[in-house]
Amino acid sequence: MTQQSATEVAILGGGCFWCLEAVYLEARGIKRVESGYMGGDAADPTYEQVCAGSTGHAEVVRLEFDPHVISYRDILEIFFTIHDPTTLNRQGNDVGTQYRSVIFFTSPEQEATARKVMAEMAAVWDAPIVTQIVPACAWYKAEAYHQDYFNQHPLQGYCAFVVAPKVAKFRKMFADRLKDQA
Repeated sequence: MTQQSATEVAILGGGCFWCLEAVYLEARGIKRVESGYMGGDAADPTYEQVCAGSTGHAEVVRLEFDPHVISYRDILEIFFTIHDPTTLNRQGNDVGTQYRSVIFFTSPEQEATARKVMAEMAAVWDAPIVTQIVPACAWYKAEAYHQDYFNQHPLQGYCAFVVAPKVAKFRKMFADRLKDQA
């Protein structure tokens, strides 16, 4: 009798959710990736409301992962590598609190791991890390057209010039963590 692995959840914000989603869709051990919103005050926010900065939500990805294949620590190492955790409320030209660097933890163990990994990553970056580490709260899945966005629109300007380089960086730096390409 084979026993199925239980999945865990990680929730991360590092700028536009299209970037994080595209990377984690390629990571071995990630079972599901959804783009959405967390950390704000409005119930059921829309993309337009979040982009306007009026709700307090961050654009985030919700990852379901197999901890026997990819650890939470591995997920965070990828996270701190593929976005700039030193810019407050900004990733490149995306500016506003909705683009903040944030880790929403779902357990005390995740919080401890996040704080440890962030402290280790502080030695890698030339500026102080401003990533927030806060408890997970209400999750709102983004509209359907935001799901799997990069794969559906690889030639769209933002995807070609912002998302694609992050995916390429992930593929190069974490080749050993790529899903098997069949």
